[in-house]
Amino acid sequence: MAWRIVCTGRGGVGKSTFVALISRYLKPPSLLIDLDPDLSLADMLGFDFHKEGKKTVCEALYDVVERRKSGESSPLITTQDMMESLLWSECLYEDGSFDLITLGTKLTEGCLCFPDELLRKTIPKLARNYANIVVDSPAGVEHLNRNIVPVINDLFVVCDPSEKSLKHIPRIKKIMKEVGTGYNHFYLVANQEFDQEAEVYLKNSGEIYLGKIEYDANVEEYNLKGKSLLELPVDSPALVSVREILTKAGYQIKQK
Repeated sequence: MAWRIVCTGRGGVGKSTFVALISRYLKPPSLLIDLDPDLSLADMLGFDFHKEGKKTVCEALYDVVERRKSGESSPLITTQDMMESLLWSECLYEDGSFDLITLGTKLTEGCLCFPDELLRKTIPKLARNYANIVVDSPAGVEHLNRNIVPVINDLFVVCDPSEKSLKHIPRIKKIMKEVGTGYNHFYLVANQEFDQEAEVYLKNSGEIYLGKIEYDANVEEYNLKGKSLLELPVDSPALVSVREILTKAGYQIKQK
């Protein structure tokens, strides 16, 4: 059964960057699940999701709804079954060291409840095929209410040095308790904006603080050029710091 890792935090703190960087060190095969509608994780991994011929979960759902409206699909096959089939055939991007599924932007009426529920039911099935499942969460706490991953091994909360970010920490724990989401470890990670003085707040928070993602100009340059963060040099400050964070969390680092 796959080790389930979820990365969450406020908008703009660097969640997708953190997920992209840790994927370089995790034991393969890993499945990355991007719940952020802006598809930023694929960009950071250096490829265009659509140019690779893949659909987001929301795009696949839209196609299924349209087929049902036009009568193209059999009424004997449920939407759930059709979507599970499309997840494997049209939504799953496969790479040598990781696979990726992206939720995408809502294209049908209503909320994201159905695609979220689809992923919640499908993740246990997907978990049989991977060493790790890593979820890049959207900004805020709303997604936690939907309990997409009800059992988490490691929850990483990426923070920025603001009062709102610090208040975000107890809110996350409160919501997860209310919806019944279980986790083994609750970790705090500082983004590059922290200085030593600000780090003291996380160290004294009462939670397990693993360290800071160091600033690296190459990260910005690679993102602008559409180059994969997996190609950062081994001495990249961001990579080195993420490696140290994972080591503190007890991970066996893949050598690369």
